[in-house]
Amino acid sequence: MSNELEPIKVAVSPQERFGDFLQSRGMRQTEQRKNLLNLVFSEHEHFDADQLLERLPSKGELGYVSRPTVYRTLGEFVDAGLLRKFELDGRSVYEHDYGYPEHDHFYCTKCEQLIEFQNAQIADLTAELARTHNFQVRSYRLIIRGICEDCRRSRRRVRRKVDLI
Repeated sequence: MSNELEPIKVAVSPQERFGDFLQSRGMRQTEQRKNLLNLVFSEHEHFDADQLLERLPSKGELGYVSRPTVYRTLGEFVDAGLLRKFELDGRSVYEHDYGYPEHDHFYCTKCEQLIEFQNAQIADLTAELARTHNFQVRSYRLIIRGICEDCRRSRRRVRRKVDLI
């Protein structure tokens, strides 16, 4: 199973979409917003605000963005349909929504890794259940919690001499 989802073709770039969003709200496209958008879309990964802040320049450096601006701008990215936000163990986690297909996740409760996957059977089952209950699905979030292979391997107990007695 691959961790990488193939991006889907979109009509406009995330930068253009966000520019249109800001214009529709009468808001300015600031350098801080541009820098954050470029950083967030420079690679596809799940992150929380603190992880994003760690990747930004420190106060006094060129390109610095304050903590409140990061939180406010992340909310704008969600409102613009660029990012999806969900709660995971008491923290807000963000992932790309624009330009990426619907997918589900495995979540390792030990190392906190999120593993993305797509499964046609889950999508079909969701659609079937919706039809059965006369329900129109707008979105859903499936996160299966457990322990990843790497963490399971590291948990294996080391045999000590005292255990051999």
